[in-house]
Amino acid sequence: MNNNVRVFFSSMWEWLLSFGPFVALGVALMVGAYHWLDPNPPKQVVLATGPEQSAYDAMGQHYARALSAYGIDVKLLPSEGSAHNLDLLRSGQADLAFVQGGSVAWADTDRQTLTALGNLFVEPLWVFYRQDSAKRLVGRPQLTQLRDLQGTRINVGTEGSGVPRLFGTLLEANGIGSERWQRSELAPTPAVVAFLNQEVDVVVFASAPESLLVQMLLQSPGVGLMDFAQSEAYARRFGFLTPVVLPQGVVDLAKNQPPRDVRLVAPTSTLLTSQNTHPAIVQLFAQTAVNLHSAPGWFNRARQYPSLDHAEIEVSEEAARAIRNGQPWLQRYLPFWLANLVERMWLAGGLILALVLPLSRILPPLYTLRVRSKVFRWYAELQEIEERVVRSASAQDTQAQLLALDRLEATVEHVQVPLPYANELYALRSHIRWVRKRLTNV
Repeated sequence: MNNNVRVFFSSMWEWLLSFGPFVALGVALMVGAYHWLDPNPPKQVVLATGPEQSAYDAMGQHYARALSAYGIDVKLLPSEGSAHNLDLLRSGQADLAFVQGGSVAWADTDRQTLTALGNLFVEPLWVFYRQDSAKRLVGRPQLTQLRDLQGTRINVGTEGSGVPRLFGTLLEANGIGSERWQRSELAPTPAVVAFLNQEVDVVVFASAPESLLVQMLLQSPGVGLMDFAQSEAYARRFGFLTPVVLPQGVVDLAKNQPPRDVRLVAPTSTLLTSQNTHPAIVQLFAQTAVNLHSAPGWFNRARQYPSLDHAEIEVSEEAARAIRNGQPWLQRYLPFWLANLVERMWLAGGLILALVLPLSRILPPLYTLRVRSKVFRWYAELQEIEERVVRSASAQDTQAQLLALDRLEATVEHVQVPLPYANELYALRSHIRWVRKRLTNV
């Protein structure tokens, strides 16, 4: 092998032995930080939605399509509604869930284990009644107060939907006990069928206006929508309600449906998640919420939602940051997985660098020491040979030390050092020759 090549590999080997432990330490710290921070999100999450054909069901499909672009598979879990969704979230069967304000009973532990991603949109309380039933009850085809519902057959939805609890709270505020109306708990679609077949007088939904059943009933002849004349009072009494107005003609401008403004009360819909949900998943859902819910709608202005105000559960810091600031800067230029990795690892990387850099200052002296030790280690043997000759002046001992000196010189001939340190190697060889000269003159 060419001598220059041997010198090069010898130099690289010394560099590796000197710098290798520190590089290994830095890599080990980065690997440890990676496993501790867990920057990459899971590839699949479960979102509890609601009954089929409900607004939650449709909204869940929008979220699933949006997150699929980032490689996240959102599995939609149908449910009976808000109360059922909260149970699924508590039991760990769902990672995220839509929950309607005022429709569930919060446990003390919920505020320690759950976080919100903000209020997404309002879901008006739709109280549809048959106009012939209204005439029978109050002598006119319009109902404007919940007190007018005494003695009627009302479908409030399944218990898991949360609507029975919400609507029951409002009826109790009007002094209407359960004994003063007939209650049924049919699912939305069977309830509408029973309503159109005159088996119930009133059906109650709490849903976004995009619901197909709501759209159909708004345009059905002989069906009225209750006008909450006391909507402002309800909002003052119950913090989870917002007074909204269904504008005249918003359903169908050509037919002027509805024919007049209709006042409604509306709880807000919230997206909840466990505090153990990966921060990147929370960030993606919050970003998607901004894209899906910031447009103007029947009951909101542009960019009014998602909102961080009046949340019943504390809003996640990750979600609040995404809603306030929008998409992170890195995600605008890098793939999501890479931007997320950099965003979550840069602080750990900076701390590790701050730890390793001061240690690296000892590497050049350590490297110099390792290289020079390959030369200086032989001076001890050379000095010992010289001292033996000085102590003993016999020709036999001198000959033995000359042989030892020959072995030392042969060994030194195979020592390789980087070129910057070659002068010290040549100095050692010169000193060996000087000692030989001295021995031969003894």
